[in-house]
Amino acid sequence: MSGGQAVGCGMLGRMITMRRYAGPEDLRAMQSLTERIWSLDNYCHVGDQAWERTHIAGREALHPTALWEDGGEVVAWGWAFLPDGLHFLVDPARPELADEVLRWFDTVAESEARSITLLDRETHLRAALERQGYRLEDSPVYSDYMRLPLDDLPEPVAPQGFRLRHVEPGDLARRVAVHQAAWQPSKVTEESYRTAMGTWPYRSTLDWVAEAEDDTFAASCLIWLDERNRVGELEPVGTDPRFRRRGLARAVCLAALGALRDAGADQAVVYPVRGLAKAAAAAPLYEDLGFVPYGRTVTYVR
Repeated sequence: MSGGQAVGCGMLGRMITMRRYAGPEDLRAMQSLTERIWSLDNYCHVGDQAWERTHIAGREALHPTALWEDGGEVVAWGWAFLPDGLHFLVDPARPELADEVLRWFDTVAESEARSITLLDRETHLRAALERQGYRLEDSPVYSDYMRLPLDDLPEPVAPQGFRLRHVEPGDLARRVAVHQAAWQPSKVTEESYRTAMGTWPYRSTLDWVAEAEDDTFAASCLIWLDERNRVGELEPVGTDPRFRRRGLARAVCLAALGALRDAGADQAVVYPVRGLAKAAAAAPLYEDLGFVPYGRTVTYVR
């Protein structure tokens, strides 16, 4: 699969080629498909890929990835999470490639079991899973896909003793510290966050924190803007346990959402997990901000 391997012909007779992920430039190529076909019917946003891919340093062997191209344009990709998981995206205009991605996954998966999560609205991918012998699993844990129009946001109000601002040069250590405190245990390091900050489409003006009087970062909200589709994704949001139940998460999210609107977006999306005790506070926060569900994840197993 190194270089390129022909796997089939396109509608106009062009040859589809498959190649392995070779480095950060291929992340942008994968994001180009995500950006080009994004809608409320898609599992992932360009921000998902940016955030997740920049935190696997040293674990790349667990994430074999392949891209399928038609005339140089990415039309499908598969990203394995070994031993048994897969993220994949296929242009709805090329649904037959979903079967190609799943057959590739069979060649790299390290477990006889397979588990693939996607959005319930991705009917072309669900059909391929069923053709390849997967069945829908009845799982109590799933992600709620929620959206918020940005035309009527309330003004953020910082609790007494805190101020809201976006990340600035020199903030890296404190920015990582608040994330690690909120998401214990966390794989995020200063090195990985620095990589994230250098990954498209990161903007420091959409990376917001609530700062205490002693300069401690108490809560944070990072938003990734897909400028082409005018939609931002909140990923991640967190509050240091020492500062919870003070309204900081709401305040920092509203500040970041206001900056997102000012950057030209007209909606935001977020994917809180339901059915998991440690994530129980997430969905109520977003509901309070005005987010409404539009879909949910489903899991297929084989």
